[in-house]
Amino acid sequence: MTKILRDEDLVDGGLMAVAIDALETAFLARAGNRLISPPRHHVSFADRGDLVFTVGGILGDKPLAGFGAYETFEGVEHSQIVAVWSADDARLKGIVLGERLGNLRTGAIGGLAIRHLSAPDARTVGILGSGAQARTQLAAAAAVRKLDRARVYSRDEEKRTAFASEMQHALDIEVEVAGSAIEAVDDADIVICATTSQTPVVHAGDLKPGAHVNTVGPKTYRGYELGLDIADAAAVIATDSPEQTRAYASPFFLAGSGNDSRMVDLADIIAGKATGRRSPEDTTLFCSVGLAGTEVVVASAILDML
Repeated sequence: MTKILRDEDLVDGGLMAVAIDALETAFLARAGNRLISPPRHHVSFADRGDLVFTVGGILGDKPLAGFGAYETFEGVEHSQIVAVWSADDARLKGIVLGERLGNLRTGAIGGLAIRHLSAPDARTVGILGSGAQARTQLAAAAAVRKLDRARVYSRDEEKRTAFASEMQHALDIEVEVAGSAIEAVDDADIVICATTSQTPVVHAGDLKPGAHVNTVGPKTYRGYELGLDIADAAAVIATDSPEQTRAYASPFFLAGSGNDSRMVDLADIIAGKATGRRSPEDTTLFCSVGLAGTEVVVASAILDML
């Protein structure tokens, strides 16, 4: 029978490390032109939202193919499906249902960026946002760096307090509640911005020299969560999918700024084809846009494990 996994099957904290290792392989495959990852396709339903499809896979000794589909309908509990085939024998390996796989995949991509762009001795994290993406991004950071402390700020005091308590217990590191965004990122080696804000919540002057920044939230002309001066200050700007940055309905927030032409593919940094951090004083920026095909790779690794 086809294996079917749901959110309740993906609660093991060890899955983040599995996801990060699977994606390291996938990004190396991308650098070698063996990852199939076209931009997402949106089908709009008037006044409701979109049904979004991703298709992709990986070529090599154990080729995979699959697709993901999720909706952006308003006022409902969101859902997603990812199906994975073994491309050499056309066997359906399994199906993953629910939201957690997508959050895990996005967090793991952020973890790869932190592994390859942040200072190797990074110990402190400032987090803006207290939702599911903030949780998986912090878990991924803890999987690739020996963290001592994290500090979180979000607009809802109750949610940020709950986040701090939950993540301190889950990761066994000190997680503090900050009273403002500036306080959260003050002196942080790693800054994770995972908000829904359509206006900048942090600027270059708020960051310590040498900080690495992951932006997970809005990144188009319609709204963006980072000050554009952070891109101006960054020695390295990377993304997981340059193709996706060009495929948004509203232009990417760096389009036309001059910084878009400096943006490099994270896969090329991982493979040594592009230069990452050069100096401890370098500010680095990663713009997470959700590389298509990677949810298939993560789903396959988890299906093999469980």
